Amino acid sequence: MQIFRAGTTPSAKGPADWFTGTVRLDPLFNPQAPDRVQGALVTFEPGARTAWHTHPLGQTLIVTTGLGLAQSWGGELRELRPGDVIWFAPGEKHWHGASHQTAMSHIAVQEVSEGRTVDWLEHVSEAEYAAAT
Repeated sequence: MQIFRAGTTPSAKGPADWFTGTVRLDPLFNPQAPDRVQGALVTFEPGARTAWHTHPLGQTLIVTTGLGLAQSWGGELRELRPGDVIWFAPGEKHWHGASHQTAMSHIAVQEVSEGRTVDWLEHVSEAEYAAAT
């Protein structure tokens, strides 16, 4: 048994290359061979969001607080609320983040494939985000 104590891994600011706005990343668990599943609590301040991205083995989000938004490339904008569980298929281009006026937190779970969990793409433009809210 291994217990990962809350507060033992420092929070990190979401890098500007991957996020727009203020985002905090709190690692929950990271893989150690032979495991390959990792998870983090991600908190988006109002208006904050990811860049467009994909995951080689997909991603599961579990919304814990607030009001969020998510969209797949060419798809319908979806609202995210506490308790919602969202699955993005491998290679599905998408973004997710907070609404304009309300913060949102989710637990993100994804698997490592050949040393990576995500492929970051272009930022969601202000016009794309404005159209989504």
